[in-house]
Amino acid sequence: MKSIAERHIYILEQLKKQQYIKVTEIAKELDVTTVTIRKDLKALEERNLLFRTHGSATPINPHVPDISVQIKGKIRNEEKKKIAIEAAKLIEENDSIIVSSGSTIYKFAEQIKPIGHLNVVTPSLPVAFLLNEADNISIIQLGGNLCKKSLSVRGEYAVQAFSNFTCSKLFLGVDGIDKERGITNSNIEEALLSKKMIEASSKTIILADSSKFGKRGFGNVCALENIDIVITDDGITDSMAKMLDDVGIKLIIAT
Repeated sequence: MKSIAERHIYILEQLKKQQYIKVTEIAKELDVTTVTIRKDLKALEERNLLFRTHGSATPINPHVPDISVQIKGKIRNEEKKKIAIEAAKLIEENDSIIVSSGSTIYKFAEQIKPIGHLNVVTPSLPVAFLLNEADNISIIQLGGNLCKKSLSVRGEYAVQAFSNFTCSKLFLGVDGIDKERGITNSNIEEALLSKKMIEASSKTIILADSSKFGKRGFGNVCALENIDIVITDDGITDSMAKMLDDVGIKLIIAT
């Protein structure tokens, strides 16, 4: 049996590799009880070496704050542009799509070059203004309560609009992709709108840089099984890529 120090080293090594560990799996690998591993995780958390969640642990606090799109727009811009380029390739001739909000989504909107005519439904004011410049794109701007942080609309009026149409694809920005919590946003109203957009689309495509994996926002959007495609950068870990593959999600890595 490994000593306490050896177990702690093993746990931290696995966290570094996987960005996420489960108590039951580590207990089995080390041939000790789950109680022993929980005590190990508690001791490591007290030293600020990991963050415990129910039955698992991550290297850092997975809970993300609700920050403004202007701040998000200054972070990981190169990765977001690569993701946007790959996402734009999925738009088909004479398509009808839903485009959500966020800094990565705006990068995606910049890359849209429609073949034929394109219908775009969006809650995002910046996206609507940008795409309105193109002659062959029709914009349906959702109404509702304007959120200053995201510069997009939310609330009952925005949700009600989705009873009137169905689109082929939803291009969705998110704040967290987590094995246990699935897809999350940092704001509950945005999460509720995202759910409705998923219902109104035939296929859901997540645009998220690799820093979003293992993170959790306040509002639950959906389980991983409800997602069809995830587009991210090459910073995604092997364990996170496997997590997506295990539930049948197509992974596109933008390089």
